[in-house]
Amino acid sequence: MADGSRDPPKPPASPPTLPEEEHGERLVELHASFRELVTFFCTNSTIHGTIRLVCSSQNRLKTASWGLLLAGALGVLYWQFALLFEQYWRYPVIMTVSVHSERKLFPSVTLCDMNPHRPHLARHHLRVLDDFARESIYSLYRFNFSDSMDALGAEVPGPEPAFHLDRRIRLQRLRPLDGQNRVGFKLCNSTGGDCVERAYSSGVVAAREWYRFHYINILALLPAAHEDSHGSHFVFSCRYDDRDCHAQHFQTSHHPTYGSCYTFNGVWAAQRPGVTHRISLVLRAEQLDHLPLLSTKAGIKVMIHPQDHTPFLEHQGFSIRPGTETTIDIREDEVHRLGSPYGQCMDSTGSVDVQLLYNTSYTRQACLVSCFQHLMVETCSCGYFFYPLPAGAEYCSYMRHPAWGHCFHHLYQKLKTHQLPCTTRCPRPCRESSYKLSAGTSRWPSSTSADWVLAVLGEPSRRNPCISLAKVNIFYQELNYRTVDETPVYSVPQLLSAMGSLWSLWFGSSVLSVVEVLELLLDAIALTLLLCCRWLCGSRGQPRAATRVHPPSQRPASGPVAADTTSNAPGPGCLHLPRCCRDFSRSLG
Repeated sequence: MADGSRDPPKPPASPPTLPEEEHGERLVELHASFRELVTFFCTNSTIHGTIRLVCSSQNRLKTASWGLLLAGALGVLYWQFALLFEQYWRYPVIMTVSVHSERKLFPSVTLCDMNPHRPHLARHHLRVLDDFARESIYSLYRFNFSDSMDALGAEVPGPEPAFHLDRRIRLQRLRPLDGQNRVGFKLCNSTGGDCVERAYSSGVVAAREWYRFHYINILALLPAAHEDSHGSHFVFSCRYDDRDCHAQHFQTSHHPTYGSCYTFNGVWAAQRPGVTHRISLVLRAEQLDHLPLLSTKAGIKVMIHPQDHTPFLEHQGFSIRPGTETTIDIREDEVHRLGSPYGQCMDSTGSVDVQLLYNTSYTRQACLVSCFQHLMVETCSCGYFFYPLPAGAEYCSYMRHPAWGHCFHHLYQKLKTHQLPCTTRCPRPCRESSYKLSAGTSRWPSSTSADWVLAVLGEPSRRNPCISLAKVNIFYQELNYRTVDETPVYSVPQLLSAMGSLWSLWFGSSVLSVVEVLELLLDAIALTLLLCCRWLCGSRGQPRAATRVHPPSQRPASGPVAADTTSNAPGPGCLHLPRCCRDFSRSLG
């Protein structure tokens, strides 16, 4: 101005402040406190009973009662959930039976003449065994059957045998047990210090088992191709679905106890599925050249089994009496088992921890036999004669392995008491067929028609007691079959349905109500993180003394700024959250 006056000094500028945050609508907004969060949930949730916590907030008794009811319902719900999951993790199954009408192939039929015969290479050995048997039975029962034995076993002397009968294993009376007399024989180890008794209350069974033990010791020394055949006289006639079947339609084999066996060729039958599925056979049961101590029965052993399965006649099958016509009705059942985790079974693409010794389809019996034979070779250094041999092994005979009978007995007892790992190594097949049989018999041929029937069949004489005929008819009882399927009690959809039923029972809500609970948990977690972040920032930004220096433009004109001028006002970093927490709270609202 002209009078030289100066402009009044400008007031000092206030400290810079951060821009005020906007409080508009956010994408995600949180409540200010947990109380507000819970109140909003209880007011707007679709879960029954939660609104009572808000409506009765002025009545503490009702609030506490409804709180206890909700807590109790929640506890019972999760207790039932625990029981449900416990049952689910047991993986129980139920069996479902259904009937199908598709055409089925005819099964395999194995027939044996039950006439174990004397191999030509072992006739001299068997004569020595027969003499020993005659002596043993005479010493026990004072019975001598030398005439019949000589008639059946007459033979021109052959070369010196390479087998020496072990007369220490003799048929004898053993100590009575519970006041009952017992007959049997003893099997000892290599030193003779440990012996096991094969004792039987029936002398007939004891004599047969004793003779059978010596018999397989003789057969074990014969070459693999020693098996003799009774020729083609066993099957007189055969017709399948009104077509003739001949010898080439049968597979032949030999069983040490059941004699010559014939298996109806399932491959030939599969090419002719037919409609009636019926096979009719006329068979000849003979006991010429018989071993009376090895087999005490006369007749025909029959077993019906699936195609490409090994017949185990010792465990299955039935006998047909000579001089009868037997009609057998078949009904097939298929079992379909579930694999892991519902159970253990063997499917067509799986493998087992046992080298199978049979070149057929997998069955549990074939696996158990193979497993036992492998353990027999490992433990006793030889294989049991009734089962196939692993590569490089030999059959047991006390000529080469004096104590094999003792070893076999202990190993077989462990198998029967499930002490061997074979049971766990050999699961059941996942798909298995079984046949339910019903049979009826009648006399055939009748007394009035026997003469001309035998003449037409070419039987020379009907007065020979060692030769008799039998007729067998086998057909499907029904052209449909049943399947038995394992079905899980709780599949995943059924488990979810059961959980939903329990949730609806106790809270009257649905899946969307569960989503509301999840939303509540997420909001609570986010609110907890935000409050923790504010608390941490507040603990770091406590008020502290600081020297405050104004910029030159804001210094007072009256004099210099005092160096000791201080301010107790908190700095900008203490008034607001750090940038990270500020951005986090801004994003959450």
